[in-house]
Amino acid sequence: MSKLYIVPTPIGNLKDMTFRAVEVLKEVDLILAEDTRTSGKLLKHFEITTHMQSHHMHNEHKTVANVIQKLKSGTTVALISDAGTPAISDPGFLLTRACIEHHIEVDCLPGATAFVPALVNSGLPNNKFVFEGFLPVKKGRQTRLLLLAEETRTIIFYESPHKLVKTLGHFCEYFGEERTVSVSRELTKLYEETMRGTAKEVLEYYINKPPKGEIVIVVEGKNKI
Repeated sequence: MSKLYIVPTPIGNLKDMTFRAVEVLKEVDLILAEDTRTSGKLLKHFEITTHMQSHHMHNEHKTVANVIQKLKSGTTVALISDAGTPAISDPGFLLTRACIEHHIEVDCLPGATAFVPALVNSGLPNNKFVFEGFLPVKKGRQTRLLLLAEETRTIIFYESPHKLVKTLGHFCEYFGEERTVSVSRELTKLYEETMRGTAKEVLEYYINKPPKGEIVIVVEGKNKI
């Protein structure tokens, strides 16, 4: 029976790959990879020889129909991204939705997702939170920040290193300089770092120490009082 497997891959430390993930990637007929060069290194490490096909944000609208046809013909397919769980700020949603519409079984394996350890590491309330992913670069950014300034739940963002200082500056402006912020960088990797403090303190830290690597920002929600 055809099936789409959504398979998380490590966000840094290869030891975070699960036994089941390796098993599935070895047994399926086809692996859809965000970047076949990046994924090729992972597959080689775990001695996985399954054929790969490119599936990323720039071609997924065109490839979904073809993948659905492969699945309908009995092909078993696994979807992976460069790191973490597919469809979380990565390609995967369109294909998952198409499979559901065509009554094709979808099986998402549990595994690495960057925002979970960042949230727990932050020390901020995690009983209720909202995941925002990447903020709009230009259009709609101010509107989104104004809306989120009133959010009382803990807020999680993804950000690139070269935009971190700008984003922290916007947090100071829209959320207030005293709002608590936690920035986790290079999670599970050799130079992993979590910086906690007020928005102003964290901004000043990264102005003086330009960041590198993948970044997750966790922001305290607005005080209800």
